[in-house]
Amino acid sequence: MASRDRAPAAPSRAELEAARDRTVDDVLGPALDVLFCGINPGLYSAATGCHFARPGNRFWPALYRSGFTPRLLAPSEQHLLPSYGLGITNVVRRASAQAAELSAEELREGGERLVKLVAEAGPKVLAVAGVTAYRQAFGRPKAAIGPQESRIGEAAVWVLPNPSGLNAHWTLDRIAAEMRRLRESLS
Repeated sequence: MASRDRAPAAPSRAELEAARDRTVDDVLGPALDVLFCGINPGLYSAATGCHFARPGNRFWPALYRSGFTPRLLAPSEQHLLPSYGLGITNVVRRASAQAAELSAEELREGGERLVKLVAEAGPKVLAVAGVTAYRQAFGRPKAAIGPQESRIGEAAVWVLPNPSGLNAHWTLDRIAAEMRRLRESLS
């Protein structure tokens, strides 16, 4: 295994606190089928530089179970996503301990940034993982999980459940099933 594929050591409490307000680089590539979009990086993700990195986050297992990847990827392998036609970004770029720390203005500004990013990256689908963040970022108060009627530029929009372990009423199996629905819609 290449050194960049090894899982980083768990950050210390001091490293987590130092990660507050950092950003995690977008993972983009040519010809993206899906650009996954988290709410914002948590401190664990910002400390490691890897999206959805906190142990217990269900993004990577759900991505694999849904059939988007042929094997379970570690967060440190996020650089492989473009080879599967996938990318990752966030609505709000700055890291925080909890998404509840984000202001409505930050979410709206993040939505504006996403419109520009989607125009530049050209994914077929923008998949936002978090219905509340999507509602606030795009002014869609009645949005629900699943495909949306509205588009962002040329991209279809799909809202996925937040894969955080804190979102207990969505099990890993249910999250993976929703991701599978998205994957199957691409055919």
